[in-house]
This record gives sequence, structure tokens and C-alpha cells, in this order.
Amino acid sequence: MTVHVGLIGAGNISDTHARAVREVPGAVIAAVHSPTRSHAEALAAQHQAAAYDTLDRFLDHRPLEMVIIGSPSGLHAAHGIAAARRGLHVLVEKPIDVTATRADDLIAAAHQARVTLGVIFQDRLKPDVQRLKSLVAAGRLGAPILASARVKWYRPPSYYDGSRWRGTRALDGGGALMNQGVHTVDLLLWLFGPARRVVARTATRLHAIEVEDTSVALIEFASGALGTLEAATSVYPGYSRRIELTGANGTVVLDGDDLAAIDLKDVRDDERPVLSERVSGGRVEGPSRAASATISAASPVVSDPTAHLRVFTDFIGAMAAHREPCCTGESGRQSVRLIEAIYESARTGGAVDVS
Repeated sequence: MTVHVGLIGAGNISDTHARAVREVPGAVIAAVHSPTRSHAEALAAQHQAAAYDTLDRFLDHRPLEMVIIGSPSGLHAAHGIAAARRGLHVLVEKPIDVTATRADDLIAAAHQARVTLGVIFQDRLKPDVQRLKSLVAAGRLGAPILASARVKWYRPPSYYDGSRWRGTRALDGGGALMNQGVHTVDLLLWLFGPARRVVARTATRLHAIEVEDTSVALIEFASGALGTLEAATSVYPGYSRRIELTGANGTVVLDGDDLAAIDLKDVRDDERPVLSERVSGGRVEGPSRAASATISAASPVVSDPTAHLRVFTDFIGAMAAHREPCCTGESGRQSVRLIEAIYESARTGGAVDVS
């Protein structure tokens, strides 16, 4: 059976979506929508798809079974609701939208239409992240104690200057947290459990934008564990994302997309990561960290669509089997709600409950 996919959006991320869909057996790009017709036509031409500059006409295109939404973040729910009401399955680029309320509206629309809804958090399906999830799920880490997450990335002024929506409250919903840091927020919650309360500070230190480019948060998890989160697009030249999780049985470290350390009381020698070290720019790095994670730290372009390919393959399988995808709408909502609480704490100066 052929799955006909429609792309909402024609920018950098939709190009990544298109390259990934092309590698999914049995999937084809049938239509592309962008309000700028020339953008829709340019991407559609690469994949022998139809181009539309109006959403209604795009959603009426047939055959079409699902859409992948890569429009500005503040439009995700509106576009997803419109697609669900046409009976189309909906896969949304992160974040699901920029407020939990809008996320709830999309989740409700998908349930009412009985269509599959998923959120693209491709890091969940990367091999070492999956391995880390397995360790945590098996109880190997023990009772959660402490988490530390750092997303000290860099974006040049042109990243914001060349966009009508990046760095705006209305369409980006926030800055370094809602756009770049949301992947790491998702992993923190997925690995360490839900958050209960947060205290945070944000600042705009480098870029001429409406929202933050620098942020720090202290998180209290429902388990009683504590965590710190740093997210920035102001840290030149940009460093790989790092997550350290400590439980009663030890500590595990994710550096970029690689498990850099498994220091557990019951760890076997054959479980320890083996990374051939090399020096790059004064830093000691493993080969895949230097090749992939450092690129993300300094550029919004996704050069390797393999992780997106895994998400799309999983989602199409979920559609066919009537099961949940790797990240549901409800799960995707959690990271948005935590970031909302961080922003509220930064505005008010006090602790904010995460509900």
C-alpha cells in the first residue's frame, strides 16, 4: 500500500522531511503547501508533487493519507486541526505548538476525528538515546536524584534576521528554550519523569529578538529529584548537548547523541561506551559527536535525515496498526507545558507549579 504524504511548509525543516519521506518504503510526497507559492513549487518540483498556496485546496488533494507539519511553531495546532477534520493523520514538527492550550485543542481534534497524532522528537529514536531509555526503564539507574542538561548552542544574527517568525512570541513562542531546547526538555521528561515545580531566569543577551536567547532553570521532578537546565543560542561557537542523569545506582551521561559514560554500580565492562577520542577545536570528542551534534549546535540545517526517517517509519506503522506513535500528542504537550512554566517563573521571579 502506498502512503501519500502532504507537507505543510517548504522551508529548511520541510526539506528534511521530504528527504526522509523519500527513504520510507511505500511512502510518496503527494502535495506541498506554503503561502509563498514559489516556495511550494520549488520543493514540490523536487519530488514530482502538487504545489498549493492555499491550505484548503492542499487539504482537499487526493490521494492523501497524512500530513507532516513544518510550518512556524505557532501555526502547528491550527494546521493540524484543519488536517484532522479532513480525516488526515497528523505528524507535527516539534513543538506541538507554543502553548499547552493549543496543544490540547489539537489533541482533542485528533481524538474526535479518530486520526493518529504524533510529534517529531527524533532524538527519542537515536540508538544511544534508546539504549539510555532501556537502562532507565529497567531500573538500572535506581531512584532518581539529580539531572543536569545543557544546550549551549549558537545561532548567528542572520538566523533571526532572515526569518519572519523566528524569535517572535507569536510564531516561535519563545527562543532558545521553545525552539532549540525543547528536544532536550522532552528527553529530560521522557527519561526522568514529570516535573512538579520550576524556578527560572531568562535573558536576551546577544540577539535583537522578542524572546530569550539565554536561560537557566531549576526543576523539581515529581519523584523528588532535582535538575538544572541551561538553554541558549548565545554561546559561541556552540557546544554539543549534554545530559547527565544520576540515580541511587550511579550516573549516565549523554553527550550529543552518544552515551559518553555509564557509571553504574552493576555495570558490566561490555556495557561501557567505547569512543575513540580525538581532539577537535581544543575539545576531546568521540567521532559521531564531532560529526553530528556539534553541527546542530551551530546550524539549524539537518544534514542527516536518518533520525527523521525512523520517526516517519514508526508513525506510518502506527497508522497501519492503530497504535500509538513513538511520541504522542499528549507526550509532546508535556515539554511545552514545562517551558511555559519556566517562562512564567522568569516573568514573576517565583516558583511555578507544572500542571
